Amino acid sequence: MNQTFKKLIPHSIAFLVFLATSVIYFFPVLQGKQIYQSDIVQYTGMAKEQNDFRKETGQEPYWTNSAFGGMPTYQLGANYPHNYVKKLDNTIRFLPRPADYLFLYFTGFYVLLLVLGVRWQLALMGALAFGFSTYLIIILGVGHNAKAHAIGYFAFIIAGVLLVFKKKYVSGFLLTAFAMALEIGANHFQMTYYLGFLLLAIGIVYLIDAFKKRQLSHFFKSAAILVIAMILGISANATNLLATQEYTQWSTRGKSELTVSPDGTPKESTSGLNKEYITEYSYGIAESLNLFVPRLFGGSNSEKLGEDSNTYKYLVNQGVPREQAKGFSEGLPTYWGSQPIVAAPAYIGAVVVFLFVLGLFLVKGKHKRWLLAGILLSLLLSWGKNLGFVTDFMIENFPLYNKFRAVSSIQVLLELCVPILAVLGLSALFDASVEKKEKLKALKWGSIITAGLAILLLLGKGFFSFEGAEDAFYRQQFNQMGLPQLMDIIVSDREKMYTIDTFRSLLFVLAAAVACYLFVFEKLKSNLAIAILAVLAIIDLGLVAKRYVNEDDFVQARLMEKPFQENAADLEILKDTSHFRVFEPSAGMAGARASYFHKAIGGYHAAKPGRINELYDYQIAKNNVGALNMLNVKYIIQQNENGYFAARNPFANGNAWFVEKIIPVNNATEEMKALDSLNVKTEAVVDVSKFPQDKMAFETDSLATISLIEYKPNYIKYKSISKKDGLAVFSEVY
Repeated sequence: MNQTFKKLIPHSIAFLVFLATSVIYFFPVLQGKQIYQSDIVQYTGMAKEQNDFRKETGQEPYWTNSAFGGMPTYQLGANYPHNYVKKLDNTIRFLPRPADYLFLYFTGFYVLLLVLGVRWQLALMGALAFGFSTYLIIILGVGHNAKAHAIGYFAFIIAGVLLVFKKKYVSGFLLTAFAMALEIGANHFQMTYYLGFLLLAIGIVYLIDAFKKRQLSHFFKSAAILVIAMILGISANATNLLATQEYTQWSTRGKSELTVSPDGTPKESTSGLNKEYITEYSYGIAESLNLFVPRLFGGSNSEKLGEDSNTYKYLVNQGVPREQAKGFSEGLPTYWGSQPIVAAPAYIGAVVVFLFVLGLFLVKGKHKRWLLAGILLSLLLSWGKNLGFVTDFMIENFPLYNKFRAVSSIQVLLELCVPILAVLGLSALFDASVEKKEKLKALKWGSIITAGLAILLLLGKGFFSFEGAEDAFYRQQFNQMGLPQLMDIIVSDREKMYTIDTFRSLLFVLAAAVACYLFVFEKLKSNLAIAILAVLAIIDLGLVAKRYVNEDDFVQARLMEKPFQENAADLEILKDTSHFRVFEPSAGMAGARASYFHKAIGGYHAAKPGRINELYDYQIAKNNVGALNMLNVKYIIQQNENGYFAARNPFANGNAWFVEKIIPVNNATEEMKALDSLNVKTEAVVDVSKFPQDKMAFETDSLATISLIEYKPNYIKYKSISKKDGLAVFSEVY
């Protein structure tokens, strides 16, 4: 009993360290504050009607009319009956958000390293280094909670898989099954899909190893156990998966029936997203050096350089008030890479990269092979259109690959695998069975490669222009402001950031190398050396992460619970108690503010309903008022010099109406084209290839009415009065 207790002590210490670190980093949660997450703000707008209905009735609507004219809530936080996986997940993530996700990063990685045979002190260090990877922190800052959630369970699944292959069948089976259930429950299928690549790499490496060692029976037994475990984990989420699958085919992730683009040119036929949309966020090949030097390409789209910047000094010299100059210098457009929007560089740490290179020389065997396979695949696929032939092959040949956008996010595999190999390399360095000569050789080449890369970047910065794709626009704006030199000054700040951060990475590499050399030459005890390296790694990563997510990002809880405030237009519209829709052109199909207060035709979602999105692109965006009329858009929120106002649309068709005739078409393209000139008051377009019609004209009753007499998100009741048979058209999205 005492032995068992002693074994638990170090893991209890690690648990408490993770707990404390998670809360300390996000300390405003202790004050009752919440992190301001832009994506969660949009979600709050989208889910308002659903959440209100659930609170009032205790029922789940599974449909909302507040966004995109109407859509299922399957991907808007719908609750399903008997969802025990969610209850387990809530138990595990007991800390306030987002500290809960950081804690999940730490614990999962720690468990994985223990399964890999790493001593607990190194596992503790590795877990902290992994959790503070800049990308993993920034997704918490912007509100990609589902992504963070899914990444948090990656390590648990891999740990379960490795346990099974280590012949710990029962514990491996249970961990894999539960972790897979939690992973699917996190509801970010793109991340889970990417994890599948790494699991495939592990499987191939273990198969080859089993073949060489003539242990194929063990491999196939292990594989069968893992398949059963994963099927059970997936099956535990069957309701959500089936609902999502049902919706996917109708969303922008499904296949479009249209054969022409909004401009009339032939449209590429695809069963998923189009290639341009998939690869819009492609990591630049040279930009991947951000993994080693954080602001090599300017950091984020908006860097806070403040009074130390050349820009601030220039503006002050031009007579700009200091406060105004400081404000401008805390949101500089410093990013000059090829991606449209970057919230932060995907920095994994100079210390971690140094230890990773060390691991390349010291680590042997199958773990190194599957880790390198995951890293290489992740890096190549993250380049997207910058390595077009690889990406094109994946889009055209790999199942489901075309369902996901932002290919750069596959770097999450690299951000998992690099620190694993780094810790395994450090573990080998502290292993007494490894010869000192081999350790010194690894240290020599690790130092030469990483320090050499930093020196090469410092010496070769003249090869970079430090100019971005949007600079011409900024130059024009600054010229109009009477500051023609300002863009050149910002470029000089970019170069300054490049130099400072490259030199910074060089110093961290040298410090880590010195600590390792001192240990090898027995000038430092192992525990002290580990502590020094841990402090270096945490300072390195923590300071960079703090640049992008810190206490300034937290607000009072009420501001997240009610993130939108009514403007004059909203107040006017809310006086109208009838049922109608609202359109806010300034947001289009990319903002959920209107959805928070009204039944809107806009919204914010990664998988919009496909038909309404096409209707917007082909008709509404071209100012076809008829499309708004048939959607019963009664108010349009507009803005002038006096602020927002509600423009009433007197031509809205109402909730339902009778028409005089059918315009027959044979396919979706003809259907969309017919809307160009359709008289929506008296005519209806019908695709007769799907809905054959016997009658094309109808005699209308001038006194006929159709009235909406009862409304709930999941139930609408109409009453019709008409002396004649007629054809009714409803404004509802189907």
